[in-house]
Amino acid sequence: MTKRDYYEILGVGRGAADQDLKSAYRKLALKFHPDRNPDNREAEEKFKEAAEAYAVLSDGQKRAAYDRYGHQGLQSAPGGFDPSAFTDFNDILGDFFFGFGDLFGAGGATRSRRSRAQQGDDVRYDLEIHLEDAMRGLKATLQVPKLEICSRCGGNGAEPKDGIVTCPICHGRGESVYQQGFLSIRRTCSQCGGRGKIIRRPCTQCRGEGRLRADRKLEVSIPAGVDTGTRVRVGGEGQPGANGGPPGDLYVLVRVKDHPVFERHEFDLHCTIPVNVAQAALGTEVHLLTFDGLQTVKIPAGVQPGAEIRLRELGVPHLRGSGRGDIVIHVEVRIPARLSREQKKLFEELLESLPTENEPQEKGLFDKVKDYFV
Repeated sequence: MTKRDYYEILGVGRGAADQDLKSAYRKLALKFHPDRNPDNREAEEKFKEAAEAYAVLSDGQKRAAYDRYGHQGLQSAPGGFDPSAFTDFNDILGDFFFGFGDLFGAGGATRSRRSRAQQGDDVRYDLEIHLEDAMRGLKATLQVPKLEICSRCGGNGAEPKDGIVTCPICHGRGESVYQQGFLSIRRTCSQCGGRGKIIRRPCTQCRGEGRLRADRKLEVSIPAGVDTGTRVRVGGEGQPGANGGPPGDLYVLVRVKDHPVFERHEFDLHCTIPVNVAQAALGTEVHLLTFDGLQTVKIPAGVQPGAEIRLRELGVPHLRGSGRGDIVIHVEVRIPARLSREQKKLFEELLESLPTENEPQEKGLFDKVKDYFV
């Protein structure tokens, strides 16, 4: 059978530069690669044809012989066509195909991918605390459900002595090799999944899982200033990793319970203090139990409903950095719904001595100007 012209196969002219050859070959290799065209004999032949053409034309000495004498010139060239040239094609195709290195006999890279260590999953734990705990911080003892590496099998899922045997299909290589002409195509062994070994007798403790579910007791530091939604990370306390990989992390998700007196707004604490009309008019002192002890709060005379009084630096500590928020007191003036006869009489006397709301206390500017011109 007459061989096709190598330049025609790659679709380039005879004066094509090395980069043009490489680019043309890469397009053909990606198009006709066996992994993209399973069970397609025609595509496989075109792939081999393109590979052979590039192997010759990319070699200066072989290309010169081919340009002068054609295919016959290669028969006398040193070494002829060398299939080992495929070991350099990974630089051309890169990692476009997973396992493409195996196609050219570079199976080590792919085997390392299959056995690459993987980090374990993270674990979430929901923790409910009191506002007092959020103010001061605490050491919380948690019972965290997680997976532990089986102590009997060490995580491989097999009985320690004779539970693992060499895979009879790939003979421990973790891959199967198929010879197609001058190409050696390597594929992950379907029997052992690339591990090279199979479990003959599963571990009696973990039943072949390699891990056991257990509750682990941990002491976690919750810093002062946390709020609902705060996540506290504990490194390395998540699920164990695969293939010797590092474990994941534990994330403690905090929820702060509602407090009967204080309502938190960021780092300020808000509360309401009720006073009667006499206390609001004359002023008074009330005692408020805070997280820093009993505080005396002075209500000024004539305080209006809804007025705010701040106790500085007695609120929630800042989670990052120094300082604290404030306690904000909202004054609520309560009007008695029912009065005794004596109380009613006193209010009537007070009413007579006070100006009514619709009676002007002072002449306005218009009235003053009008009086001036009268």
